[in-house]
Amino acid sequence: MTAAAEEPREIMAALARGERQALMRLIALYGPGLRRYMAGALHQPGEAEDVAQELFLRAWKHAGKYDPAKGAVSTWLYRMAVNLCIDHNRRTRFRRFVGLEDMPEPEDVTPGAEGGLAARQQLDRVRGAIALLPERQRRAILLKAAGELSTAEIAAALSVSTGAAEQLLVRARAALRQMVDGEDRT
Repeated sequence: MTAAAEEPREIMAALARGERQALMRLIALYGPGLRRYMAGALHQPGEAEDVAQELFLRAWKHAGKYDPAKGAVSTWLYRMAVNLCIDHNRRTRFRRFVGLEDMPEPEDVTPGAEGGLAARQQLDRVRGAIALLPERQRRAILLKAAGELSTAEIAAALSVSTGAAEQLLVRARAALRQMVDGEDRT
């Protein structure tokens, strides 16, 4: 086993022993990618930080349940992240439906410097297109782009076969190209 693969497992072992520094190392190692994934997967991207905190609290509490024989630490964390995002989206959708929560405010799209305007507009088109993808395709493409996971890790995080994960990515990319290219032509 390589040193790179060993370190996350060592962090998990230390976390299971209750070492607080291990949690800090785990957050430093996986926090940025998980937050990027969550910002794309949640209906309200601004809530990614709160959901990430909940994820790391669960990782702290359940570190002893992590089994290295069943997969990588990243897979274990991203599987929890997928489930937390699904649950969070369901809860907030219901709360908005019954009027317990205000609808999210639209993002401020006021352009800044003209040089970056085209890039920001393209990014907005892609984000909008990602939001329109079927749920499973959206999760797969976000795990690939934001989480930087391999196809095998995406398959494990989504509880599907590697072939199914690859197909989700292929379909998502094709749909995104079609949606974004279609907007560019109009």
